[in-house]
Amino acid sequence: MSDDGYTKHGGGRHEGPSRTSPYPLSRLSPPHELVDVAREIQQADALLGAVTGGKLAQIARQIRSLQEEARRVLEAAQRDGELHRAACTFKKRPGHVYHLYRRGDGVPYLSMLSPEEWGGSPPHAFEGSYRLEVDMSWTPSEEAEAHDAEAGALARLTGRGA
Repeated sequence: MSDDGYTKHGGGRHEGPSRTSPYPLSRLSPPHELVDVAREIQQADALLGAVTGGKLAQIARQIRSLQEEARRVLEAAQRDGELHRAACTFKKRPGHVYHLYRRGDGVPYLSMLSPEEWGGSPPHAFEGSYRLEVDMSWTPSEEAEAHDAEAGALARLTGRGA
């Protein structure tokens, strides 16, 4: 051993099989130069940069998607709150469709009568029809069919329905 605690190679020939040699044994073997090693490291760094960039781009797309979903959830919650605060003179029941109107003084109210049931001319401005869901959220009537199809597909997927 040397003074620094490391064993130094004492020279001599490699006696093991050629595949275990620490250096090329044939004159035809490619030389291992520092430039070649540096080039391999540079290529590995470039590949890692590309892979990392691709993963970060994917995460950025997922973040934008989640932000959009959060915006939709907040808008639906605001709409649901407004519908629950609208004036109503009857007990609301899940599964029923109610129609939102706005009086001339700006006060919204729910009615069981659609504009067609008013003979095509409701007494106040019609703003939309909504179905009250079991979870007390509201689904616009034009989206009710898609909502039901999605719920049915989810029920089939989870094995809770036909």
